[in-house]
Amino acid sequence: FQCRMVCKDVSAEVLYDVLHDTEYRRKWDSNVIETFDIGKLTVNADVGYYAWKCPKPLKNRDVITLRSWLPMGKDYIILNYSVKHPKYPPKKDMVRAVSIQTGYFIESNGPNSCTLTYLAQVDPKGSVTRWVVKEPCSFLQPLKAMKKIYKACLKYPEWKRKHNPENKPWLFPEQSTLPSLQLSELSIQHADSLENIDESSLSETKEDKGECSDDDSYN
Repeated sequence: FQCRMVCKDVSAEVLYDVLHDTEYRRKWDSNVIETFDIGKLTVNADVGYYAWKCPKPLKNRDVITLRSWLPMGKDYIILNYSVKHPKYPPKKDMVRAVSIQTGYFIESNGPNSCTLTYLAQVDPKGSVTRWVVKEPCSFLQPLKAMKKIYKACLKYPEWKRKHNPENKPWLFPEQSTLPSLQLSELSIQHADSLENIDESSLSETKEDKGECSDDDSYN
C-alpha cells in the first residue's frame, strides 16, 4: 500500500527526527511493545527490533529490519527490509512478520510544512480472520498511523527540548553508541522460510475489542 499526507506546521527536519527517534517512539506509539536498535552497519544504516500489539485474539507481531536513510538537500528518504540476526530468532509468543520493502519519503514544502509518502510491502504472516479487517487498529490502517505520526511531530520539539536535545545520532553519527555489525552476520528474511502460524480458529471475545489504543502519551 501507499499513502501520502501533507503535514502542516511540521518541517521536514522534525518529521525526519520523529521517524528516527526510538526513545520518542516509545512515548507516542501506543501499539509498540518493545523497540530498540541492535547495531550499526554504516553511518547511515542500522539494524533494529520492533514488536507491536495486534488486535486479539491474534498473536502480536515483531520484525527485525535493516534500515538505511539519506538526506537529499531538504528532503529525506528512509528505507527498511527484514533481515535475520542470529541473536534474535523468532519468539514463541510472537509472529515474526516480514518487511519486504518499507519506506518513507519526506518532501519539504517550506520551513513549516512537508509531505510524507509512506510505501509498504509487508507480509504479516500467520492468518487474518475477517473481523480483523474491520478492526480500527492503526497497524492495519496506514493512513490512521500517519495521522498519529503527524500528531507526534507537533509535540516533538517541546518533548525533545527536555530529553537530550543535542542527541541525534541519525544526524551526527559520532554520537552513536551502537555496536558495529558486519553484513556477513545478517541474511535477508524471506517470508517463506518462517513458520506460517494458523490463527483462523481463534475467536474474539468482548474483552478483546479495543486492544489497539490511539491514546497519546508524551510525558
